[in-house]
Amino acid sequence: MRHALAALVAASSLSSPSHAQTPPAPPAAPAPPNEIAAAIARDMDGLMSLYRDLHANPELSEQESATAAKLARRLKAMKFDVTEKVGGTGVVAVMKNGGGPVLLIRADMDALPVTEQTGLPFASKVRTKTTDGVETGVMHACGHDTHMTAFIETARLLSSMKDRWKGTLVMILQPAEEVGRGARLMLEDGLYTRFPRPTHALAFHDAANLEAGKIGYTPGYALANVDSVDIVVRGTGGHGAYPQTARDPIVLGARIVSSLQTLVSREQDPLDPAVVTVGSFIGGAKHNIIPDEAKLLLTVRSYSDETREKLIRGIERIARGEAIAAGIPEDRMPVVSVKDEFTPAAYNPPTFANQMADRLKAHFPGGDVMEVKPSMGGEDFGRYYRADKSINSFIFWVGGVPAEQMAKAAAGQASLPSLHSPFWAPQADKVIATASEAMTVLALDILKRD
Repeated sequence: MRHALAALVAASSLSSPSHAQTPPAPPAAPAPPNEIAAAIARDMDGLMSLYRDLHANPELSEQESATAAKLARRLKAMKFDVTEKVGGTGVVAVMKNGGGPVLLIRADMDALPVTEQTGLPFASKVRTKTTDGVETGVMHACGHDTHMTAFIETARLLSSMKDRWKGTLVMILQPAEEVGRGARLMLEDGLYTRFPRPTHALAFHDAANLEAGKIGYTPGYALANVDSVDIVVRGTGGHGAYPQTARDPIVLGARIVSSLQTLVSREQDPLDPAVVTVGSFIGGAKHNIIPDEAKLLLTVRSYSDETREKLIRGIERIARGEAIAAGIPEDRMPVVSVKDEFTPAAYNPPTFANQMADRLKAHFPGGDVMEVKPSMGGEDFGRYYRADKSINSFIFWVGGVPAEQMAKAAAGQASLPSLHSPFWAPQADKVIATASEAMTVLALDILKRD
């Protein structure tokens, strides 16, 4: 195409005397170098060393003491005013640089009870016991190690560019995101009263469905409300050979499971997404014994508070209604409990989200920044906005899937591991470089000098 155009231009020049006498245009000036990307490239060896260390030494939710301490030391070396043990193991690092906006930047620190199977040379070999006493491997299967590494590089870049911005940075390392408690714990420990109250908040999450280095954003609801709901189904136990003498909680539990499906399929507006999934059905210990109880474990997803409340009340109604139909007496009605693991929906105020997206599109040309659909995953970053809805809050995605794997998946030749998979291994250098650059660009825009 370019060769054909050149030939047409040459022919036109030969046939037109006036064109023939016109001196050739000077070559276009080279694009100014991207100084932020160049600085990150220079730092990449050290960043990857940090990433491999974090990946190999993960800690479960509310146990992130060693992780917090090693990152706090780095922030102190950058001359941040650092406070540790906020909300448990959380870290708050403040840098004041004149009057202006107050920008909160967050990374999460916790890993998951997953035994790693990536085959990486620096794969986690850590094993521990959960609070329930279950022995398990521990892995950064959600990519929080990339979040922390990019966070540290963003802090380094901004601390070295104080002549380019004014205002206050409040950079926080948050515990316990995976169990939906970390943001709440930090807020309850005075995040908005002991430290400068933010006017803006930023975070990113690595993505297992976007090509490495691509950026995704969603105005409005970006991630869902997440509730964990337990239903204890109670009956009367007995011998499996004489079911007429018992009230079988297994059969009742199965009826409840089936009826719960109608909450979404028949009671929910199809344009208002929701999920009710029974992830575990536990009951009985032997083939020929009808147990006294069975237990259902549910995950419930929604966006609005109104839909969340409607689903929870619907679960209670269905459990009770099926028990009545099964002849269960009042004192043996099912017990429905919502666990203390609620993760509120993450909401990006649309006007601000589009402003941030436009800034990213201007900086990353070529279609590397795109609007993506909301996710039914959960992220407690949403609590920072819910605690003060005057805050301009924005969370975005950074793809972690190597391009060749993405191409194979698109061709049906491979399947991609999801977040929380023991096989999830993002292209870490791309995630870290892109996220560090994006966060720095957005921070400089929010904190720009007049």
